[in-house]
Amino acid sequence: MKRTAREIADYAAGELRGDGTITLTSVASLKNAGAGDLSYAEEKFHDQVKTCAAGCVFVRSGEFPGKTVVVVKNPKVAFARAAAWLLAADVDQAGIHPSAVVAPDASIGNNVKIGAGAVIEAGAQVGDSTVVEAGCYIGQNTRIGSRSVLYPRVVLYAGVEVGNGVIIHSGAVIGADGFGFVRDGDHYVKFPQIGGVIIEDDVEIGANTCIDRGSLETTIIRRGAKIDNLVQVAHNVEIGEHTVIASQTGISGSSTIGANAVIGGQVGIGEHARLDNNTIIGGQGGVLNDKRVRGGVVLWGTPVRPVKEVLEQQAALARLPRLLREIAELKRKILGEK
Repeated sequence: MKRTAREIADYAAGELRGDGTITLTSVASLKNAGAGDLSYAEEKFHDQVKTCAAGCVFVRSGEFPGKTVVVVKNPKVAFARAAAWLLAADVDQAGIHPSAVVAPDASIGNNVKIGAGAVIEAGAQVGDSTVVEAGCYIGQNTRIGSRSVLYPRVVLYAGVEVGNGVIIHSGAVIGADGFGFVRDGDHYVKFPQIGGVIIEDDVEIGANTCIDRGSLETTIIRRGAKIDNLVQVAHNVEIGEHTVIASQTGISGSSTIGANAVIGGQVGIGEHARLDNNTIIGGQGGVLNDKRVRGGVVLWGTPVRPVKEVLEQQAALARLPRLLREIAELKRKILGEK
């Protein structure tokens, strides 16, 4: 879409300085931006604003003669929001591709795009202005809110509930059976996996991430949570509002993660664990089964503990070979004296 610098400034509630008639069509970094691009600069990069070719730049302060800038409190946040607005998909793309298969009793809202080869089963609901790209599968009685985007080959099993403004990237599978089995002698019996999945508003789910349905309860991803690529969320898990989870993290069944938590890459969380609000875990940290983790402190290691403690232990471990040599030498001296 095309926006003028004045429109961008008004949208961001910022102060325009320069030519408000400049037309912007895309976004770019300061280094790569051209005359039609919107960019942003933190204060340490203000010198680059003076020499860049960007049509308009979000800044926090300063004077830039001959440049068009928008002064805002947080340039990076303003840029992110304005970029989403500027790059929003054109509603003219709305419509159902001839090769899509849509059940007669499925409910399709206004301005919905359904791509080639998509399948929408009986009783499914798709809200207004939602985009369902090529090859997606939406199971029976699944509900998707408005303004959501499903990129190609997303799979939503039956009965999944997806809120408004949700983004689900390619290859994600929502609502598959959890890994639930009961040992009976020398073999396993499958435990029922008949619960649901609820994805609340403004959640983003990365490519090839899997979120299992509950066994007898419901797996819940709360409003505003952001989940990276290749994350496994097991049955009955609940993830709190505005929590972020990085790639390759695995969350075992019936665990709960509070609101505003930050979970690094490759973190492992055991079953029935409880992570408080504002929990922060560094990459490759491990939470053992049934453990309660307090929020507000940066944690690391396995089992997780305060990062300062982990670093002290690692430093001590690094000194261990030298200490062992010193002890051996001391022992030889003592024995030699005898």
